[in-house]
Amino acid sequence: MATTWDADEAKLSRSSGGRTVRAGSRLVKPAGSTGPRARRRLGPGPAIPFGLQIGPVLLVLTWVVGSALGWIDPRILSAPWTVVEAFVRLIEQGRLQDNFVTSATRALLGLSIGLLIGTILAVIAGLSRIGEALIDGPVQIKRAIPTLALIPLLILWFGIGESMKVTTIALAVIVPIYIHTHNALRSIDSRYVELAETLRMSQKDFILQVVLPGALPGFLLGLRFAVTLCWVSLVVVEQINATSGLGYMIDLARNYGQTDVILVGLVVYVLLGLVSDGLVRLLERRTLSWRRTLAN
Repeated sequence: MATTWDADEAKLSRSSGGRTVRAGSRLVKPAGSTGPRARRRLGPGPAIPFGLQIGPVLLVLTWVVGSALGWIDPRILSAPWTVVEAFVRLIEQGRLQDNFVTSATRALLGLSIGLLIGTILAVIAGLSRIGEALIDGPVQIKRAIPTLALIPLLILWFGIGESMKVTTIALAVIVPIYIHTHNALRSIDSRYVELAETLRMSQKDFILQVVLPGALPGFLLGLRFAVTLCWVSLVVVEQINATSGLGYMIDLARNYGQTDVILVGLVVYVLLGLVSDGLVRLLERRTLSWRRTLAN
């Protein structure tokens, strides 16, 4: 008499895809099977060499082709070779170097001040309930007010000199640094805090070894936004009663209808933005090389 085990051994069940046959407790491959399918990768795939440069190169090629074929009116948008000639001319005259140094000094000074203030405010608000009660509200109010809307008030306070320009850039930088760093601080795993308490770490060691490393990803993300807003603010403040800088050069060229000079200034701004963002990306890869994310 067949036992229950023999009956179970005789049962054949197929999987939902019909690829696997189970005979009792044994898995049997059907005839013609080619083995298990390769695991499907769900990520974005391997990095493309020079992938970040493909978009800008295609944009420039479109500009070149459109200008060469006469599709783009030179009175509206100068041809690339005309812009190159203007670039060389401005360098020979020394105007581009002088204005570049002035703009870079303003940007770096405002960025440094904004980074310092934003980071300090984020650490205080992130580690103290009293600090959060005093700081977070005013920062959120500033976040709701566009920095450029404060320019008339800043002109009344500081005049139209360098103080107003640097202050405007710093105010634009503070908000993204504070928001992202504060959020990163509040997102630190509480188990790390409990471990630090168990090890009886001092407040200084806790901040240096737990808090700051844990908040570093958020800080670097805020830094990328801050660098972008730094250049955006610089463009605006240099066109307000300025006597030097790339923005002043662009505004002066607008008065004389020199689209080639305007494009030279814009290209320099683009290069500054791309280079600064690339430096932050490089810093992020070096300092956060221990992370395993979808990007890598």
